[in-house]
Amino acid sequence: MRGPNGEELPQAILFACTLNAVRSPMAAAIMRQRYGKVVFVDSAGVRAGELDPFAVEAMDEIGIEIGKHHPKRFDDLEDASFDLIVTLSPEAHHKAMELTRTLAADVEYWPTMDPTAIEASREQRLEAYRAVRDELLRRIGERFAVERGAD
Repeated sequence: MRGPNGEELPQAILFACTLNAVRSPMAAAIMRQRYGKVVFVDSAGVRAGELDPFAVEAMDEIGIEIGKHHPKRFDDLEDASFDLIVTLSPEAHHKAMELTRTLAADVEYWPTMDPTAIEASREQRLEAYRAVRDELLRRIGERFAVERGAD
């Protein structure tokens, strides 16, 4: 499948992390903003946590709203027909690899820092969330970019 600029895209992509409360909702929202008209995008966690307000704030800063996201587990997915599962934590990667025993999906592991582990001032913590957001923006931009020289 091709995106609006000729990008090679999966038809359906799942972003997965540990709690579906920070990293995977951020990644899914970025992907949805860029390619939501041509790609089905969802996110899940190994366990369901509570949406992190720092994640909401970091995404609001770039004009992407995730405040209505409801964290869910892999087991809560209504449809598991994904072409690509991008895992952002070791636990999610392990779970995705288990799923591929019965699901024909590619799995990519993008090790991504867990900003909830930062114990510092409010601004320093928010900076950690911004760093994760910016890393996801970069990775998604690179992974789904138009290849140079492609028709």
